[in-house]
Amino acid sequence: MEADKIKESIKRAAQELFRKFGYHKTSVNEIAKKAKIAKATIYKYFDSKEDVLHALLMDYIRVSVDELIHVNTPETDEEAQLNNLIMKTCRLSYTICNEFIGWDFIRESTNSQEFLKNLSNELEELLVHAFSQLNTMRKHESYLQRLRFLVKCSKSIVFSFAFTSVSDSDIRKNFVSFQKEILPYLVKAAITI
Repeated sequence: MEADKIKESIKRAAQELFRKFGYHKTSVNEIAKKAKIAKATIYKYFDSKEDVLHALLMDYIRVSVDELIHVNTPETDEEAQLNNLIMKTCRLSYTICNEFIGWDFIRESTNSQEFLKNLSNELEELLVHAFSQLNTMRKHESYLQRLRFLVKCSKSIVFSFAFTSVSDSDIRKNFVSFQKEILPYLVKAAITI
């Protein structure tokens, strides 16, 4: 149990420092000092500062996906429910990419592409698993494959406009365009058997 407390202390300290100073301006020494532990202790639980960031993001993603799935939505129609879930997922993906990781990390980190790819894949797995657990979703394999395709396409589209949009206005336009012009076709393809 002590190990869990130490890990949480490290993550809390890192989160506070990342928010205050940014990922690149926060050192492992500062995280250790804030957590009131030795620097070596951090490396006992995490391989790197990037690993600490990953743990923070995955905690946030797990809670967000759980909330996303378990919030009662008034839609009884499978298509409307899936459409709503995918839009919430897209907003979550964008928030993770833009607000939590931040542009400095993306621009300055040599392995940010790999980090985002791994994070994206983990988000995809969590979403497909969570969606497949919903009572309203069909359970057969071909449907789950199409659901995975829907999540993968939506996630890729959102990540692409998260990186290419210049302003908040561009982002809003891209989200609206995606929701009205692309998502309905992706959802239809996923639920049509």
